[in-house]
Amino acid sequence: MEECTQMKGKQSLLFKNPPYIQHTACIAGKKEGEGPMGHLFDEVNEDPMFGMTSWEEAESRLQELTLGKLLKKSGLTAGEIRYIFAGDLLGQLIGTTFGLMNYDIPMFGLYGACSTMGESMALAAMCVAGNYANRVVALASSHFASAEKQFRFPLEYGNQRPLSATWTVTGCGSVVIGKEKNTVKVAGITTGKVVDYGVKDSMNMGACMAPAAADLIYANFMDLGVDQDDYDMIITGDLGLVGQTILFDLMKDKGYDISKKHMDCGIEIFDDKTQDTHSGGSGCGCSALVLCSYVIKQLEKKRWNRVLFLPTGAMLSPVSFNEGKSVPGIAHGIILESE
Repeated sequence: MEECTQMKGKQSLLFKNPPYIQHTACIAGKKEGEGPMGHLFDEVNEDPMFGMTSWEEAESRLQELTLGKLLKKSGLTAGEIRYIFAGDLLGQLIGTTFGLMNYDIPMFGLYGACSTMGESMALAAMCVAGNYANRVVALASSHFASAEKQFRFPLEYGNQRPLSATWTVTGCGSVVIGKEKNTVKVAGITTGKVVDYGVKDSMNMGACMAPAAADLIYANFMDLGVDQDDYDMIITGDLGLVGQTILFDLMKDKGYDISKKHMDCGIEIFDDKTQDTHSGGSGCGCSALVLCSYVIKQLEKKRWNRVLFLPTGAMLSPVSFNEGKSVPGIAHGIILESE
């Protein structure tokens, strides 16, 4: 059997017959719609409950609506999708389980914290490049209220948020990855490792995730023999203002200045001066929304030719955190190129 990938270094793959981003769809919440990218989303839902009776049901409905939007935009039926790789932030992936089950599509449920969109796209691309499927959906969501309930405090508690805190994005992004040629291809991936610098502050996710982002970027550079000048943009998921500063320092320690090539989805999705989001946005839906509404369009219009998209995740668990453990991070890199 002819090899479909080229392994590069320890963590990276380049696809000999790259799969393509064929279609995208995203739905955001009201606050996200009021931000700088609100006009780019396919739909903004003004109801944070999405017509449901609990926050968890709301996130499931958000996923259900987004996949429905993706199928409508693409003209595809559920039967034409071989697999779904999808995830959320909730325990046992209940947002995904209840949100997507009625579509009757074989599903791989994923938990990569806020890096889930990168993980789902990497696995979907490998699946298509390996000739295991013609079309695969990658999808990830988060919801502000369900995440606060899962990881921190119920909204009724009214706790104060420190300036290092990020605001969990209410939103869902989805892509169809397939063999059919299009304007944006997945040229390769770099898979991240769990990186733990011992940070124990659950209100400073940027500090937890920045070391994993730096590790992933450095691995990508080493595996492929490239540096920041080989990319038009290096796009992290949701480090926020605090995490971005840490990332720049860590990369400078490794001999690289990425400051002029870096963009962070968590910084871009909100206006921190008018929306009171402190360090920025976070959550699986953060990078997923920015990818599907903005990043892909820049590649389609050839404003960018090559980007490294790496959503970042803080592996925060209420159980481990309450037992005094640190919060490790992980990142997953996708190399996207304009065709």
